[in-house]
Amino acid sequence: MTEQPEPIRIVIVGGGTAGWMTAATFARFLETGFEIDLVESDAIGTVGVGEATIPQIRLFNDALGLDEDAFLRATQGTYKLGIEFVDWLRPGHRYMHAFGTVGRDVGLLPFHQYWLRAKALGTAKDLAAYSLNTQAALAERMQRGPARTARVLPDMPSAFHFDAGLYARYLRRYSETRGINRIEGKVVRVERADNGDIGSLLLEDGTTLAADLFIDCTGFHGLLIEQTLATGYDDWTHWLPADRAMAVPSERSTAFTPYTRSTAKAAGWQWRIPLQHRTGNGIVYASEHLSDDEATATLLAGLDGEALADPRPIHFRTGKRRKMWNRNVVAIGLAGGFLEPLESTSIHLIQSAIARLMKLLPGRTVAEADRTEFNRQSDFEYERIRDFIILHYHANDRTEPFWQKCREMALPETLSAKIDLWRGNGHITREHEELFTEVGWLQVFAGQGVMPRGHHPLADAIPATDLAEFLDTIDQLNAREVAQMPSHNDFIARHCAAARSVTA
Repeated sequence: MTEQPEPIRIVIVGGGTAGWMTAATFARFLETGFEIDLVESDAIGTVGVGEATIPQIRLFNDALGLDEDAFLRATQGTYKLGIEFVDWLRPGHRYMHAFGTVGRDVGLLPFHQYWLRAKALGTAKDLAAYSLNTQAALAERMQRGPARTARVLPDMPSAFHFDAGLYARYLRRYSETRGINRIEGKVVRVERADNGDIGSLLLEDGTTLAADLFIDCTGFHGLLIEQTLATGYDDWTHWLPADRAMAVPSERSTAFTPYTRSTAKAAGWQWRIPLQHRTGNGIVYASEHLSDDEATATLLAGLDGEALADPRPIHFRTGKRRKMWNRNVVAIGLAGGFLEPLESTSIHLIQSAIARLMKLLPGRTVAEADRTEFNRQSDFEYERIRDFIILHYHANDRTEPFWQKCREMALPETLSAKIDLWRGNGHITREHEELFTEVGWLQVFAGQGVMPRGHHPLADAIPATDLAEFLDTIDQLNAREVAQMPSHNDFIARHCAAARSVTA
């Protein structure tokens, strides 16, 4: 009889969204040859405000085999078609960064090159007219699946708003029923092995947990990756100076708008995220320009309904660990880095780190090449998302000192190159596996008032009258499709309405 090898032991330290997303993935795909524990303490809170997502979350949920309607009911979820940016360029101005395509590409050129030419001719409408997602979001309508009225229309990709605490609870049930062992306890000491790796954890009750691989999901504290291994941190506050947030839930709105709203304020911005049972709100701000009391007053004055709790302060430093995989520790979630929630990337960064780890999952021995590749990909992803967020701050016409400082700051070379390429003749290049697509950059460039001097000469091949007709057709088809959609409220009520009594 062949002797079975000892299973590879993995310990996840910390629960919350990061810990339980990781555990659920391991439960689904590491069915044999592994022993997996998750240790967390009910006495240690989580940040738990990451309530808005981007469409990639669907890939994660689908990989786990989750039923969408059941998941939304369990998490008090609603749909999200994009993000509305209010007052970012200047007070009174707004635009939408919507998911999905804008217009329709023709021949060798992307749609926006024809739009730029039509804009120069004075025949183009705002980009919103050519985005099905934007039109549906602003009309507060929602549908799933292919377009109903015209085959040439694209699908309407969506993401979700949900209660992060309920999502973690939902994934905990999923994980535990599939063999993940949850251990209630607080880590009081971390023991190093002779080779410098993490050897074991000592819990408050005297339990010792040894493992081959440790996953650090301990949030900003970074118990293993930083407090123990002293990995170091790349601080990006010189580019993204907001360093604090206040979060507060408020009474639910009568309408679940199918988009996140971000409203610029004197020294930061305020978010609004509609859930079925409440509205999530918060303000992100720079303490150099705004006191905590002023931030709290601004936040509370901007609520749609009565606050359901006292505002909760969150302090942070935007940036990332210098290595997200150091020795036998992989940092996932806030333990690995923090990019403010402006473009709803926090949960995606958990998801992408898990996917990266699954591809490079080590055996009992960790290869240095695997660590290096994991860290290279992580660095690239964080840096490109960082650049996209900086663009929102940098391109503004506001007059407050905070915004003037953002407008005048020196930019990362990678972002400067992106802006220069666009300013020339409207070219946008997506490198490798950058998260944000050309269409995403297009909407933010245009929305923040960054416009090119020219357009691709091939766009001149279409006669002006034909170009105008082409754009009008797209606008009309979008309007016709949106008109037959149910309201977002009705869609939720029909498919995934949750019990109002469910709370995190």
